[in-house]
Amino acid sequence: MQLVEVNSARSAQEFIEVNAILHHSHPSYIRPLDKDIREVFDPEKNKAFRHGEANRWILYGQDGKPIGRIAAFTNKKYKNKGDDVPVGGIGFFDCINDQEAADMLFDVAKHWLMQKGMQAMDGPINFGERDRWWGLTVKGNEIPPLYGMNYHPSYYQQLFETYCFRNFFNQVCFALKAKDRLQPKFYDRHAECHRDPNFHSENIKKNDLEKYARDFTTVYNKAWAGHGGLKQLEERVVIKMFKSMKPVMDERISWFIYYKNEPIGIWINLPDLNQWFKYLNGKFSLFHKLRFLYLKSTKKNHKFTGLVFGIVPEFQGKGVDSYMIIEGCRLIQHLKIENGEYIIGEPIYDDYEMQWIGEFNPKMVNVAEALGTYRSRILTTYRYLFDRTKEFKPHPILL
Repeated sequence: MQLVEVNSARSAQEFIEVNAILHHSHPSYIRPLDKDIREVFDPEKNKAFRHGEANRWILYGQDGKPIGRIAAFTNKKYKNKGDDVPVGGIGFFDCINDQEAADMLFDVAKHWLMQKGMQAMDGPINFGERDRWWGLTVKGNEIPPLYGMNYHPSYYQQLFETYCFRNFFNQVCFALKAKDRLQPKFYDRHAECHRDPNFHSENIKKNDLEKYARDFTTVYNKAWAGHGGLKQLEERVVIKMFKSMKPVMDERISWFIYYKNEPIGIWINLPDLNQWFKYLNGKFSLFHKLRFLYLKSTKKNHKFTGLVFGIVPEFQGKGVDSYMIIEGCRLIQHLKIENGEYIIGEPIYDDYEMQWIGEFNPKMVNVAEALGTYRSRILTTYRYLFDRTKEFKPHPILL
């Protein structure tokens, strides 16, 4: 076996191809867009390079064919609550079912990170934001991955754990059928808020994205900024994000709640883009963009995914979350309210799956479970301490 460092445009493309070579025959596999992986390692596209660096390797077998890959990265901004040593990351790991091959990949990443002053490594994680390419799928491998989520065969768990990676935290995705009726308490709490004329809801409008970007920024900064190291969002950043989402946005499934015309809640969802991207084989040239638009207009997307859900602190625990969900159901489920009765019609999607919630955040786990969801998949972020005598501590619970 031979390890080769990625140091050219050709080897960078080969790094991308390893994923498809190893997994293309699995029925649940969906190839990520090449451009999305390429941009992770492009200093012009990825702001994580302002605070860190990355390296990649490909592992070749005796016959010269690729049998694995791995990336390693440092990021001064990467910190978890309770960390007492500098921690690097590994990601974009793929390997045949061979422990010796996996160990070679883990070793080269570990040694590179040690040279950079790291004392531990987490993986598989992303070199950047946590909403993509984060965690190892240990349950739900048979389900096609959501957009921005890696496909992992079940044997990867053994490769990590045999190397002595430890479970740092679990990440849970929750799902339900869009036609399902929610628990009675949601309708009761919605009715209470609905009687107050100061409350109103709006679904997002593509022709007024700057307005909704401002409202999103307000709620996000009140609900999340300062918690778990999260920083305040700038309005211009959110406007740019919303405009980038515009071509794939479904106005009917993203909702805002207001009290006296002030934004107090956000529920942002998107169609599962992988339902369309799976037909593009990782490509996104002009031709493939046109094909994507054709697929989007002719192939029904049966699944939508939850990205962000939050209520400003002063309205938490007052039924506003239920109010927002039921308001959304008016379009998502064609829900009608007649004489105080909530009547569900034909939903516009079949399935709903939320992006992951860390088990270290029991409050949000409880909110998801209260919807009547089931745990559709579990992903794990592993940690490996370079000092094998040091006590391992899992991610602390958020109170």
